[in-house]
Amino acid sequence: MTEDEKALSKKMAVSALIGAVIAIPVPFVGPIVGAIAGAGFTYFRAKKRG
Repeated sequence: MTEDEKALSKKMAVSALIGAVIAIPVPFVGPIVGAIAGAGFTYFRAKKRG
């Protein structure tokens, strides 16, 4: 695993946590979906840059 992959993994984990916490009060979106959305957003944003 390269340093870039490690940095992306850490950013995705943080984004997943934030997404899960934000999604808790939303009735039709659970923390799992919020975590997936947060990590996915970070992944696609990173891949778009380079």
